[in-house]
Amino acid sequence: MAQVPDFVSLNGPDNVGKTTHLVRLAGRWGGFQPLGSVHEHDPEPWARVAVGDYARWWFEMSTTVELTEMLLVGHAKRAAAREAERTGLLDRGLPMLLAVATATCVVKDGLTVGEAFKTVTGIAGSRVIAPETAILLLPSLDAERSYAITSAREGRPWTGVYPAYQKTLHAVLLHQVDHGAYTAVVDCEGRSLDGIHADVLGHVGLSRLADGSLR
Repeated sequence: MAQVPDFVSLNGPDNVGKTTHLVRLAGRWGGFQPLGSVHEHDPEPWARVAVGDYARWWFEMSTTVELTEMLLVGHAKRAAAREAERTGLLDRGLPMLLAVATATCVVKDGLTVGEAFKTVTGIAGSRVIAPETAILLLPSLDAERSYAITSAREGRPWTGVYPAYQKTLHAVLLHQVDHGAYTAVVDCEGRSLDGIHADVLGHVGLSRLADGSLR
């Protein structure tokens, strides 16, 4: 069996299929340990800010330092929950968390993507926390097309600042791709779920899991 990493993260914008592929991975091999999202491992601060108008806190009241640190602390606690000899499955790894903070910074503070990216990575510093195989799922390699695909999948219109945030997030993800932030990028446009999943397995180093031979 191929050597597998300590952590595998699936990353990408809303409605790209992260949860679907994480569930499929977890069901194929007992060595995977689903670790979920950062807020599940540090619930108290997230529950506190969610009281009242959560979107207003996220996009108006929080500072970039506060939001970024909350994401990083939750990520560190999630990594610490991994059991020995198992591969932790992360719903959004470190690069994606930094992308979320960067896109929020752009929308909230009026910075360019490059300026916000530099701000957030400066806050994060050299903290790796959990070396991971970070796989980015993109609905399309074109930012506008990518946003159009994911917004249509939502089933109802995004309102308020959220459309601007999501459009910015797509641009930030492509900016990260240009800077080598992800182990692998999977272009999902026009492809079947099985085809995308086979790519994910290949990037994890477990392509034989595609036919269940290592189940």
